[in-house]
Amino acid sequence: MLDRRMITRLTLVELTTARQEIKKSCFLALAGPVADEAAAKNFIAAQADPAANHNCWAWRLGQRYRFNDDGEPGGTAGKPILAAIDGQALDGVAVVVTRWFGGVLLGGGGSIRAYGGTAALCLREAKKTMLVQSISGTIACGFGDLALVQARLAVIPGVQLCDQAFTDTGAVLTISVPKAEADTVTGLVTDITSARAVIRWQR
Repeated sequence: MLDRRMITRLTLVELTTARQEIKKSCFLALAGPVADEAAAKNFIAAQADPAANHNCWAWRLGQRYRFNDDGEPGGTAGKPILAAIDGQALDGVAVVVTRWFGGVLLGGGGSIRAYGGTAALCLREAKKTMLVQSISGTIACGFGDLALVQARLAVIPGVQLCDQAFTDTGAVLTISVPKAEADTVTGLVTDITSARAVIRWQR
């Protein structure tokens, strides 16, 4: 079994499509990046064609995944789409494969190859980028340190200031940083504030 913790994970840059005609049925795959389960559900709803015979789909978000056969025989559509996602070590990805039935039954094996193959074709052609895992945290610091902390955080790649709440003595900054940079941020903030700032990470 593929150990997803031991590989470089990739995600998609943008929406990608691929189309195949197999025994008079048209198969259209649409794949795109999704940040969470709500985004995956929205993607599926937006890309599915109500006029088509079947809109089968799958998504992968870390250890979480879902797939759906949408009326096709169980295990012949959604699961092969998920296998196509996993086969290319992709994460944060949703794929919808829509079928317009052409009158010729494919059988179980034929459907698996059609849905999985169309999804795999789409994903092979898609532009990909490394998936950067982020971690959220808070920094509580005094007014005297606030400007310097903000300035130093701004030059660290991937650090995002999500929220800023003022207190009687300073501010609490909510940040998101790449996991690989968390120790760097902790050390930097501790040094420039002489350990006056309090940092808490959401593990």
